[in-house]
Order: sequence, then structure tokens, then C-alpha cells
Amino acid sequence: MDDASTNLHRGGYSRAEYLKKKHYFKSIGEHVYLQPWNFGTEPEMISFGDNVHVASNVNFVNHDITCMMFNYMDKEHHYKIRQGEITIGNNVFIGAGSRILYDVTIGDNVIIGAGSLVNKSIPSGTVAAGVPCKVIGSFEEYQRKMVKDEFK
Repeated sequence: MDDASTNLHRGGYSRAEYLKKKHYFKSIGEHVYLQPWNFGTEPEMISFGDNVHVASNVNFVNHDITCMMFNYMDKEHHYKIRQGEITIGNNVFIGAGSRILYDVTIGDNVIIGAGSLVNKSIPSGTVAAGVPCKVIGSFEEYQRKMVKDEFK
């Protein structure tokens, strides 16, 4: 394997460091773990803070291409693509199979449950999950339960 393949296949921390060196994203902090392989067509519009962990099969969508359909069917008007940045704060976990849409900010100290559709910004200090994603608890409470091992 060449250097790129080795770094991308080694694991989530190595993958993040390699992509950071290549300036693949708008920004990426320290101690970032990236399990996904696909970061959409505009990874330069994605920012990761420090201590971010992204599980497998998470998708990042920075645009809405319905304009292409409308432009084809309506020759009298021009429809512009809708796109926006995705900003992820510090100390964030994004569960497997989640989808993060454009114009979304995920605050600091946030856990996103597996399989969530994040179509609006999520405030700091929360646990959020669902389709669509909504706040279901507090980060501190979840952390406290983890320390006490109350998830049995």
C-alpha cells in the first residue's frame, strides 16, 4: 500500500491526521477520530473542533440539489443551489449511521445518537437523537451515568 492508503486504512485517528495534513476540511482540531470514508462533495465546508469522534457510516451533506430538477423543468427561472457549512464543536460524538445536513452547527459537549438526521443546529451541553434530531437529555447527565456505569 502507498502512504495515503496506509494512513487512511490504519484507523480513525490516523485518518483524521492524514486528512488534516492534506487540508481536506475547512478546519480540524486535535484528537479527532473519523471512521467515515465519505465526507460529501464539499469537505472544505466542514469544520471539526477538538476531541470529536465520528462513528461509521455518518454522512455529511453540504447542499440541496433540488435546483437541478427545477432548472430542468422550469426554463423561465434560474434556481440556485442551496448549500452551507457544517460546524462541529469540541467534545462531540456522532453516532453510527447519522446524517448531518448543511447550515448546521453542533455545539460543544454534544452526543448525537446513532441513526439521527441532524437538520438543524444542536445546542451545547446536550444529547440529541432521532429523525429529525432533537434534544433528549443533557451531556453532563449522560457523562455522570457513564461514570457510575448506570447503563446496565
